[in-house]
Amino acid sequence: MTNTTHRKTRSTGRPTLEQVAHLAGVSTITASRALRGVNTVAPDLVQRVKDAAQELGYVTNAAARALASSRSDAVAVLVPSLSNLVFVDVLDSIHSVLRPQGFEILIGNSHYARDAEEDLVRHYLASPPSGMVVAGSDRTEAARRMIDASGVPCVHIMEMSRGPGVHCVGFAQTGAGQAAAEHLLARGRRRNAFVAAQLDPRIMQRGDGFRRALQEAGLYDPALEFLSPAPSSVGLGCDLFAQILERRPDVDGIFFGNDDLAHGALLEALRRGVSVPSDIAMVGFNDLPGSAHSFPRLTTIRTPRAEVGRRAAQMLLAMIRGEQVREPVIDLGFELVVRESS
Repeated sequence: MTNTTHRKTRSTGRPTLEQVAHLAGVSTITASRALRGVNTVAPDLVQRVKDAAQELGYVTNAAARALASSRSDAVAVLVPSLSNLVFVDVLDSIHSVLRPQGFEILIGNSHYARDAEEDLVRHYLASPPSGMVVAGSDRTEAARRMIDASGVPCVHIMEMSRGPGVHCVGFAQTGAGQAAAEHLLARGRRRNAFVAAQLDPRIMQRGDGFRRALQEAGLYDPALEFLSPAPSSVGLGCDLFAQILERRPDVDGIFFGNDDLAHGALLEALRRGVSVPSDIAMVGFNDLPGSAHSFPRLTTIRTPRAEVGRRAAQMLLAMIRGEQVREPVIDLGFELVVRESS
């Protein structure tokens, strides 16, 4: 190995891809594909290229690659929250599929604000990523136009949409709310409340399904909807349950739009000596960690969060590669998990 192999570029002082290829004994194209994780490169060549890159201290110049191809090796994922465990599970699955294929994951947090999401869309599309994953379908018209006009493959997650050209992976939020109502009705509950926070479109779709089922049974009471725009939390669940007891002590069933609200209500019921489910039956949503271990254990709607992320990433990968997507709309369904609280 000659000293010239280790010579760095005069302009940047950094090792070049050509030097990596020379040290590994492969072409520059093969070295590039190996470092990007393209699976057509033989494993032994990939290892040689990686060893050479490590020896030289080579770091991929993402900006130069994006300039050359007009598109980066990044995938932008826009979610409404990074503190919500639901989206943590989704992101983890997306990362597990796309990162081994050589993609970097750019995470944008809109904090449930449509204008903030529009700004994120504008920012990421300024240097177009290879693909995008976005939560839901409710966004500003400007954001929608930018995504459509960009030509960047995009997959929507967490809810269903049958719009022309839309690719999505999720489940029927409305159907989940309907299932919760039908379960409470089957348990003999006749004064059922809907408790929700954050009030994003998916929460409201659950409420629509819950309301529809009660209306069909002739048991809907609009006064039994307790909605707060505040972020969902255990503490808020305590407060909202206290409000229910003060305003409508005759309630005998509650559907909570998120499990953390239900966790708070269970704690408040324990403090106040309210028996669950004898006095009030409770149903949550998402089957978050802890729901199977609360007291009593919480009946809830289990959502396929990790599978949503995995299937969405696989669909996006096919779109990026120009492959035909046979199922552009994937409904993964949900599961009513019946436990002691109902």
